[in-house]
Amino acid sequence: MAPTRKARGARTAPALAPVHDRRPPRRARAAVLVLHGGRADALEAPPPLNLPALRMRPFARAIARATAHDDVLVAHVRYERRGWNGDHAHPVADTQRALAELRDLVGPVPVVLVGHSMGARAALRAAADPGVTGVVALAPWCPPAEPAAHLRGRTVCAFHDEADRITSAEDTWAYLTRAQSAGARVRGLRMPHGGHAMLRQARRWHRLTAETTAALLGVAPFPSALAERPVWNGSPPRCTRPGEATAPGVRSHPAGRTSLDPCASVPSLPSAGCR
Repeated sequence: MAPTRKARGARTAPALAPVHDRRPPRRARAAVLVLHGGRADALEAPPPLNLPALRMRPFARAIARATAHDDVLVAHVRYERRGWNGDHAHPVADTQRALAELRDLVGPVPVVLVGHSMGARAALRAAADPGVTGVVALAPWCPPAEPAAHLRGRTVCAFHDEADRITSAEDTWAYLTRAQSAGARVRGLRMPHGGHAMLRQARRWHRLTAETTAALLGVAPFPSALAERPVWNGSPPRCTRPGEATAPGVRSHPAGRTSLDPCASVPSLPSAGCR
């Protein structure tokens, strides 16, 4: 399918969509951009009822609440196309455009990117931007060849449920190891529940993400689950509640598995599935 050509003179829609739970600060001293998931291959625009984008709204609201008194602008990144689309990496270009719009709006402030799945992959790629200081990657899509050398000097935190059937937690931990070797500060956390869509124990996902984002902005300490092991050794701790036993072993999935699209009720191939 060939991409749809834009009409001559047509304007590109803004890539930046501020969260409206509260009035954005007039003079932000930092910013957070939230990136939702998508598909491996899809050239069409996201649909009006975009479930991956809806899933990230409570994360954005939680971050806005956690930073409400710290002059932090929280915004979503709008995608022009629904998929990653191979070498095009369309959501990366959208994120770069959002970062440029952000600089025009509030100037050169520190930025944390918070992304889920394909959005996490886009956030990690876009972290090459000099304004990005950190990334929070939720169930990220980190293929084995995904570059990490550009993350030197950044902080990368990743949360992943190892029962995730869409993206691989093992790939995430391997990516963090590569990022650390490149000079990034990395932390990872094995989530005990949630799957790829992060629906089970969703409030815990929201809270940990908001607290970690606030910590990356320097306005709060890291949550205890991450603070207890600040140095990455390739084996992420498991997030547990007080008194909750840690399950032994690590659940993994073969590389050739069929993925289930959390945005639908039918199976789909990995090349076309929701990311």
